[in-house]
Amino acid sequence: MSFNEQQEKFRSATGFVAALDQSGGSTPKALALYGIGEDTYEGEQEMYEQVHAMRTRIMTNAAFTGDRIIAAILFEDTMQRFVEGKSTSDYLWQVKHVIPILKIDKGLEAETDGVQVMKPMPALGETLALAGQHGIFGTKMRSVIKTANAAGIERVVDQQFSVARLVIAAGMVPIIEPEVDVNSAQKSECEEILRTALTAHLERLDEALPVVFKLTLPNEDNYYRTLIDHDKVLRVVALSGGYTRADACEKLSRNQGMIASFSRALTEGLNAGMSDAEFTGALEQSIATIDTASRT
Repeated sequence: MSFNEQQEKFRSATGFVAALDQSGGSTPKALALYGIGEDTYEGEQEMYEQVHAMRTRIMTNAAFTGDRIIAAILFEDTMQRFVEGKSTSDYLWQVKHVIPILKIDKGLEAETDGVQVMKPMPALGETLALAGQHGIFGTKMRSVIKTANAAGIERVVDQQFSVARLVIAAGMVPIIEPEVDVNSAQKSECEEILRTALTAHLERLDEALPVVFKLTLPNEDNYYRTLIDHDKVLRVVALSGGYTRADACEKLSRNQGMIASFSRALTEGLNAGMSDAEFTGALEQSIATIDTASRT
């Protein structure tokens, strides 16, 4: 794999990032929305087999190509599995020309100071080494912000950048995801504090590689334009955050330079019981809609 080629694609290609990284806590819900209830599998292993089958059906579909999908974010279990005889990351890049990204966080701590920081990652070094062996280009880690508590938001951003530096040291590009809860009554205030904190930390970043931000679609259009244009930022991508695909795409289309990194909004409407033709049609519609919104 060519890291430089992947970096240039991530920086400049049209399209969006597919988030296929539901992990242990969110997988049952993702499967249920896909039409596979918890009564159809037993235990964690069967659950992951079911979700890998769902992701494989998406990744191998003719609608899913590097022409519109810039990158795909994977859960660690997915990274270590195979698609059509190749490791998932090799399949994505070699067959589909889609950049492989790895979700590395282990979930969230309980809320304090209006935020949820990431749980400790004691095996992060081993995870990053494994990611390197699989040809992973970058990583993603998620925190959540619920209220406009400056101290809490600073803890989120400080933790994110601390992990980002370790990712960069391992030769990968970090996707920093401090999600602002779309249901927060203080969403605009949270975004103001967050933008200030992200900018301050960027100014102190002197590592060799840039970072990517994955941010909640802001209340004010183009609110993150200064981050999009920053020379230490490879790209700013948007999470759907619980919005429907239609709402998320409508909001995204009003934010120039921001592209999608949708999970639930991408798979909305897909069902395990669909015929291949029905599945392809539904996925094509989803990808086309998100791609169009990402081209503004």
